Amino acid sequence: MSEPDIGTPGPGEVMVAFRGVTKTFEEGRLRALDAVDLEIAAGEFVAIMGPSGCGKSTLLNLIAALDRPDEGACVVAGHDLTRHRDLNHYRARDVGLVFQLDNLLPSLSALENVEVPMVGQGRGRRVRQARAAELLDFVGMAGRAHVRPPQLSGGERQRVAIARALANDPPLVLADEPTGRLDSASSGRVMDLLQSLQRERGTTLVVVSHDPRVAARAGRIVHLLDGRVIDAA
Repeated sequence: MSEPDIGTPGPGEVMVAFRGVTKTFEEGRLRALDAVDLEIAAGEFVAIMGPSGCGKSTLLNLIAALDRPDEGACVVAGHDLTRHRDLNHYRARDVGLVFQLDNLLPSLSALENVEVPMVGQGRGRRVRQARAAELLDFVGMAGRAHVRPPQLSGGERQRVAIARALANDPPLVLADEPTGRLDSASSGRVMDLLQSLQRERGTTLVVVSHDPRVAARAGRIVHLLDGRVIDAA
């Protein structure tokens, strides 16, 4: 039987707790994460860094419940991810995802893309539209609400992706190389936005990046090497 959730952590409490987390691929031949212990506090901005193949994206996927560990315990936003079988509510309400590829639906407008995560969450269409408009305004895209992604620049698409990640007001936002395909000016604007989200709204922010300029904005940098945490100061 699953243990009950402990509730969403408050400021300063532990938002992410990994205990001895191991994840392998290729029938155990590839060890992506090796007995990882890690804690991230609610409201913290943490950057995850390390060379390609060190386990950064795997770590993020486990936090997002897009994959499950082979060993160890993962408790995120009050949910024991290793015990629950149905994590749809967690994925919809407690975590927002921003990827290097914005993954916007090209046939929908920016406003409609931001609405998508709210469908099926008990909000009527007018409420969804109002919330989407509010979020597009927050990310500086109010004037582009009815434009479709193919007509937006890379930086604009990423700002829409951030708005979409915030649709259900998650306490935790995960970003995997969110500036990897952007020029320096667009990258700076996207990171300004993510940083203001963490500072003004108290959102826990975990960003995977190769860019030291991105990592320098974080309150803490976690370094991975060969699937292990080598520094989490």
